[in-house]
Amino acid sequence: MLRIVIMATATALVLLGLAAAQEGIRTARIKSVDAARQVITLVVDGHDLDVEVTGQTRFFESQATTIDERLKEFPAGTRVLFKTQSKNGKLLLEGIRKRPAGNRDGEAPPPPVDTTTFKPLTELGAATYHGFAGGLYPEGKNERPQAHEAAGLALANRLTPLDAEGEPAADGKIVLLAIGMSNAMQAFGAFKLVADADPARNPQVVLVNGAQGGMTASIIQNAADGGRGFMYWKTVDERLIAAGVTVAQVQAVWVKQADAGPTSGFPQYAETLRDELARIVQILPSRFPNVKLAYLSSRTFGGYAKTRLNPEPYAYESGFAVKWLIEQQLRGAPELNYDAAKGAAVAPWLSWGPYLWANGATARADGFRYEAADFADDGTHESNGGQKKIARLMLDFFKSDSTSKPWFLKQPTNK
Repeated sequence: MLRIVIMATATALVLLGLAAAQEGIRTARIKSVDAARQVITLVVDGHDLDVEVTGQTRFFESQATTIDERLKEFPAGTRVLFKTQSKNGKLLLEGIRKRPAGNRDGEAPPPPVDTTTFKPLTELGAATYHGFAGGLYPEGKNERPQAHEAAGLALANRLTPLDAEGEPAADGKIVLLAIGMSNAMQAFGAFKLVADADPARNPQVVLVNGAQGGMTASIIQNAADGGRGFMYWKTVDERLIAAGVTVAQVQAVWVKQADAGPTSGFPQYAETLRDELARIVQILPSRFPNVKLAYLSSRTFGGYAKTRLNPEPYAYESGFAVKWLIEQQLRGAPELNYDAAKGAAVAPWLSWGPYLWANGATARADGFRYEAADFADDGTHESNGGQKKIARLMLDFFKSDSTSKPWFLKQPTNK
């Protein structure tokens, strides 16, 4: 059993009442992390507990491969859930995970939202949602405008395997990097499994999961804040190194983001998220000098949510944030310019990736839908089955989209 050893005096245990509740799941806040000693100090019911991390500690939802990387995902202030058991006179923590930001002690579940009239953006067409047009692209259409399509194809055909310094190399790599929060981390992790096993995938394409639990759009939009935003991008760099690639080999990015516990309503939340996404994509060229393409996805269905982390209608409305961001680039916003012929390229070429929202069990036109079983206990994070379902949608997109096929798929060998 993976575990964390909790060191505390018998007096502290009595005060905390943990001996009587050791079989249950409890809440805490991380007070500090001592990476050198591999000790986390937890605040439980107002009292401190020192947590010694071992090589077998289980960090739920983390895909980091080393203790140091996992510790960085649990900075001071993080609210966590943990479970203990008694062994050899000590309390052992069987596992630890972050608590969703919208799931506060004593907080009521999100109010019910009737989504029966909600239509996927792909099917809203010329109709509107609160006066705002549907479609993934302008005029209610789901196809990229011709000029943007042509630009994307031109860039896609320029993607080529690069060496560690970013120079073309026959044995080089093309990195597709994921940027986002826990849902993105789960989806891309499942996608990587099926994509890596697909014989049609270009073997020189390396998938790197840079998405991290708890790292929402409002956090990662500032890479130089000296806090969690800085740590997010530092961890991305470390994951590239762990995958045996460099920042110079990142040429395509998939982004899925949201904010925790939204309350501002529509269109304010979608506008805020749009602006945060803009700042995120502006970070990409400065950190990854050869990045050319960025694909963005919406949230999944939030109607099964049991917490206020990101329920409906906010999950649905996140699609408008992506739509409006891309439309800003289509209108030639200089702060999103990707064309070096028009000035400094300050963002990648932006496009919709797979559209992930569906109205629960009501099937979309393509048959895609969500059941309650596709989500974990909180109704927001996907279950293993839900992750696999999204992974197939993502794989289908990257294998079929006109701007990803040239580099994502194995190309025929000329004989």
